Amino acid sequence: MNRKNSFHLSKDEIILLILIALMFLVGFLAYSHLPDQIPTHWNMRGEVDGYGSRTFGALGIPLITLGAFFLFRFLPNIDPRKRNYPQFAKSYRAIKFVFIIFMFTLYCATILFSLGYPVNITFVVNFLVGILFIIIGNYLGKVKHNYFVGIKTPWTLADEEVWKKTHRLAAPFMVGAGGIFIIGAFVRHTAVFMLSFAMILVAVLVPTVYSYLLFKKRHPDENGH
Repeated sequence: MNRKNSFHLSKDEIILLILIALMFLVGFLAYSHLPDQIPTHWNMRGEVDGYGSRTFGALGIPLITLGAFFLFRFLPNIDPRKRNYPQFAKSYRAIKFVFIIFMFTLYCATILFSLGYPVNITFVVNFLVGILFIIIGNYLGKVKHNYFVGIKTPWTLADEEVWKKTHRLAAPFMVGAGGIFIIGAFVRHTAVFMLSFAMILVAVLVPTVYSYLLFKKRHPDENGH
């Protein structure tokens, strides 16, 4: 990629930067109206159990989101598998968009809550996480071999076929976990809460173990004997 293209912003990236700029604008406008301590964490009953400074509350999420934007923008340029990115450009675009929009919406909800508006943060977080998982799960199976986005175990990174099959296996687990989180947004029950996190563990552990077993099956001579 030449220098001119490496600094060229696409229309999608301009839209995302506008969203991030709006986050900073909201933080600037709200700053003097925010309390000294901003809620940063809620328990499963929707009660605040963690606080941060006003500066962190106003600027923390926007700065994290801006950092994520630059990671999405520039890390593919130095990825050893960068030639694969054009093959899953649509999936990469969707994952990038849904993450930035997730952060934007979460930030706005947190600021409104901190200003005293009756925002149900538990509902917002569960619903947003559910949407995030469902969208990522729908595109996960199309993500090609790379070192930045996807399920990066030693075995998926070492074998492209293991990568492909592991991501196809993981995709429905991600979608399922997302669906349970959305149910949890509407049904605030401990059992649903525990089930949603159990699904996250399954979505992480099953593909990890599968990638190991599949790699050993494809490379039986690499058992360390």
